[in-house]
Amino acid sequence: MSTSPLREGMRGFLSRRDRFGRRKRESIDDLAERTIVSASERRRPGTRFGMSVTHVFLFVTLVIAGLGPILWLAKSAVTPTQDTLQQPFALWPNGIDWQNLSTAWNDIHIDQYFFNTIVIAAGAWFVQLFIATTAGYALSVLRPTYAPVLNALVLATLFIPGIVLLVPLYLTIVRPPFLGEDVSLLNNYLAVWLPMAANAFNILLVKRFFDNLPREVFEAAKTDGAGPFRLFWSIVLPMSKPILGVVSVFAIIAAWKDYLWPMLVLPDPAVQPLSVRLPAVQSQTELDVFLAALAIATLIPIAMFLLFQSVFLRSAGLGGAVKG
Repeated sequence: MSTSPLREGMRGFLSRRDRFGRRKRESIDDLAERTIVSASERRRPGTRFGMSVTHVFLFVTLVIAGLGPILWLAKSAVTPTQDTLQQPFALWPNGIDWQNLSTAWNDIHIDQYFFNTIVIAAGAWFVQLFIATTAGYALSVLRPTYAPVLNALVLATLFIPGIVLLVPLYLTIVRPPFLGEDVSLLNNYLAVWLPMAANAFNILLVKRFFDNLPREVFEAAKTDGAGPFRLFWSIVLPMSKPILGVVSVFAIIAAWKDYLWPMLVLPDPAVQPLSVRLPAVQSQTELDVFLAALAIATLIPIAMFLLFQSVFLRSAGLGGAVKG
């Protein structure tokens, strides 16, 4: 039975359309998987060998550049001074001296300065996280009518060099306004915490993250009767764990390594952190004991990295927050 020319034309058109769609999907898949080196080139033995050598070289270079100084410091912390000076890269030629750690902890009073540093870092972390999240929430989620003006003012503070604010901040700490002429915040941890609280970079970073959160979730929570505080505590913060981890690391590391400001506002050695006391005792301390003190001082930053590395690598995890 013969078919009509119209039917044959339709069959040909559908066949060509199917072939075109198949080639298009294959080209899209190839484009999605395409890198600098294509799949066909990657199958060549010479290309595989070159890529393997490059990967090994980059890995070894990164390990040496990143972990090399930390591993050398850990090794030197339990190595006698003469061995460190004569054979700095030898692996304990005359044995391990564990006494360096106890001497640094007790004789230099690293325990006291270590505690002071933890207190300063914990306070700086709390105030920075509190101000960054609340300010970012107000500018991004609540969005008052004057939010663009506040956002511009916060952004403008980033263009002011920190050294310019050093003298005004110090005078404010010496004679805080509204507290009387006899009140001073010198040798008080508030003198370190309060200037660190209003960090414009953290505020803008958190605001930018809040801007990308799904508004449908906020509208659904408001429909269910959630107020601003409930929305912030129960909806926004649980969805913002990645950025909270990033701000936490930035805040703690910045407080841990800060030297100039704590030295100015904490002149009493009893309340000074490690970043201020270690340079002060360097000239009076043996090299091996001083390196042991430096190794102890790096414990918290390393612990922070190990604790929050998954937060940096993990996505926001909002794929299932909004369906449909």
